[in-house]
Amino acid sequence: MTQTSENVTWLTQEAYNKLKNELEHLTGPARTEIAGKIAAAREEGDLRENGGYHAAKEEQGKQELRIRQLTQLLDNAKVGAAPVSSDGTVAPGMVVTIAFDGDEDDTLDFLLASREYASSDIETYSPQSPLGSAVVDHKVGQDVQYELPNGKTASVRILKAEPYNG
Repeated sequence: MTQTSENVTWLTQEAYNKLKNELEHLTGPARTEIAGKIAAAREEGDLRENGGYHAAKEEQGKQELRIRQLTQLLDNAKVGAAPVSSDGTVAPGMVVTIAFDGDEDDTLDFLLASREYASSDIETYSPQSPLGSAVVDHKVGQDVQYELPNGKTASVRILKAEPYNG
């Protein structure tokens, strides 16, 4: 999956089908199942002290959130290959090879995409992650810096950026 500046999400047919099936399950059988759990827990009596009821309601809230996320994602999805930069600029949907601190013996290959693309065997970084946002829109050969979770700064050199053909 890749996102472009027009807020379009590009999905492979496989990823689209997987997400569509998940949405159909969540809005059908899974909704019925959680409603049954809530009804059964409600029959147990006092709702203030009913752990099963509260757990089922929490599960329902998470499920409804995922339904909203999937609906929005699929509404903005286009199936096919995302447009690829011809000038070596890193963009979502690409496999990127970086070298830490410019050391070409210390490299990492990763797919720059969102987690819904996780059917791949390659490590995936979101374009919104610190590393992902640092490399996006930069070209092969450039050095970029990003902030680590501990507040320190790391430097990487972009060695390669190729379209993902998963």
